[in-house]
Amino acid sequence: MKLIYQGLIIFILFLSVTQMSYGDVVDRVVAIVNDDVITLSEVNEEGKPLFQRVAEQAPASELSEALKQVRKTVVEKLIEKKIMLQEARKANISVSEEEIDKALEHIMSRNKTTKKQFQAQLASMGMTEEQYRKNLESQVLSSKLVNFEVRSKVIIPEDKIIDYYDTHYTERVGEGGFYILQIGFTWDNTASDSDALKTEAGNKAERIRSLAVADQDFRELARQYSNLPSASDGGDIGVVKRDDMSPAMLETISNTTPGKISGIIETSSGFQFFKVLSSQEGQIITKVPYESVKEEIYDALYQQEIQARFEDWLKRMKSSSYIKIL
Repeated sequence: MKLIYQGLIIFILFLSVTQMSYGDVVDRVVAIVNDDVITLSEVNEEGKPLFQRVAEQAPASELSEALKQVRKTVVEKLIEKKIMLQEARKANISVSEEEIDKALEHIMSRNKTTKKQFQAQLASMGMTEEQYRKNLESQVLSSKLVNFEVRSKVIIPEDKIIDYYDTHYTERVGEGGFYILQIGFTWDNTASDSDALKTEAGNKAERIRSLAVADQDFRELARQYSNLPSASDGGDIGVVKRDDMSPAMLETISNTTPGKISGIIETSSGFQFFKVLSSQEGQIITKVPYESVKEEIYDALYQQEIQARFEDWLKRMKSSSYIKIL
């Protein structure tokens, strides 16, 4: 019953904004953008996958309002597309079929998707390849507009890169704190063979600690072998205060020279050892060398700046355009 109701709502929504004359559906204008118009058929085509998704997921009591909101979003998106197309024409910017083909091939290659799989994915979203290519054309056009209007004006000074590095890749050791990396191995102490599991975890801790003492990269060892939550961060648990440590951990850390590997401590269900990076109050610890992440930081800041400038440019274009939603 819900599906019938939802189908009826969609059908009414589509027909309620069309005009019937002499037995033919007349495509009407839903918005004016400078000298261009947006038609109902454009809205229906652009929003078809979204309308379908909402119809499948929204409760029947909320469906009508949800579809109206989606329609509003689609119209706004089409307004921005019209403005970009108009500005592209002024700048003699266009997108060829060959460029769309290359962009499509790049997307399929990056996602390791065959043409058949790609078409099946589109079908599952209720989208045709022609619709996807139109969206892709807008994306390529947008990229070209970014190059023309924004990219050449973006400069990222090195002091901004350093500020980002200081904020995200360094940490200051506070009073009574230690900057620590951690590797650990836990076992299930409720299992019937818990003794064997404990022995296995202890042996593994000894083996991996010997690799760390032999100057193998501690962070990589943590990522590869540790089964503690900190493993994904290379064992980095940041600055830990004395009051937050267990007595065994505090004793081990306190007796470890910064830069060295601690002994192994046993917890209720695991074995752990640490690398102490610093125990000096006020010392700034670098998590990774500046030069190793400089380009990565530059790229991140560059993309942020481009996105912000493009959004600002598009906002200015919209404010200076004649836009009327009917």
